[in-house]
Amino acid sequence: MKARLPKGYGNGGASNLQQLARQAQKMQEEMDIATQQLEEKEYTATAGGAVTAVVTGKFEIKTLDIKKEAVDPEDIDMLSDMITAAVNEAIRKAREEKTETMDKISGGLNVPGLF
Repeated sequence: MKARLPKGYGNGGASNLQQLARQAQKMQEEMDIATQQLEEKEYTATAGGAVTAVVTGKFEIKTLDIKKEAVDPEDIDMLSDMITAAVNEAIRKAREEKTETMDKISGGLNVPGLF
């Protein structure tokens, strides 16, 4: 007995697969370009008006500015909290933009290993 494919299947299967592969390759190229552009960007966040962190699109701290008035030897914990908050917010901004950019390119498609 011969298996039957549903209507519309079997016509151009290989060419459809090649077209899908070309689209995936184009999407990957667009994502690579976007990733490179995002990695060159900088994201800034301030905490308590006294600590400012600048993070790159690679999620690395570029600069950390601490105003003199934030340095209180009696309250190092508050300074530490402000540094943590500023750095985490800058990283969150970078991740959020990367996610939004990649979702635009992929149409929300989540393919493991694609980006």
